Amino acid sequence: MTTPHQRAEAELIAYGLTLPETEAGLGWAFTRVVRVRGKMFVILGDKAQPKDELTIIVKLPTSFEMVQDLPFVRESRGWYRQHDWAIAHFGPDDDILAELPTLKAWMRQSYVAMAPKRLGRQVSEA
Repeated sequence: MTTPHQRAEAELIAYGLTLPETEAGLGWAFTRVVRVRGKMFVILGDKAQPKDELTIIVKLPTSFEMVQDLPFVRESRGWYRQHDWAIAHFGPDDDILAELPTLKAWMRQSYVAMAPKRLGRQVSEA
């Protein structure tokens, strides 16, 4: 039986793969990623994360500061903060499925930020 967090991750990866020239794969030893032309635009998972939790990292150049007060957003530090990468963490009691529209919008923003300009324009104009 899958958890809501696992269903959300599967749906987010499927959404990411609908964007032009993307691929899903493994990131570091414990993460999964979606890339556009080899550049990660979403990172899923964290070290030793249980199946009923999910961490999502995306680049949010236009809304990074606005999302910092959301209850599921963790403080970004170092390189992540410097480059506007937001870290969302959903624990066992969080309704991650209710946040899917927000997370998909963040993925879209991250895709546009990381994709070559021509691909980013295709998505931002759609």
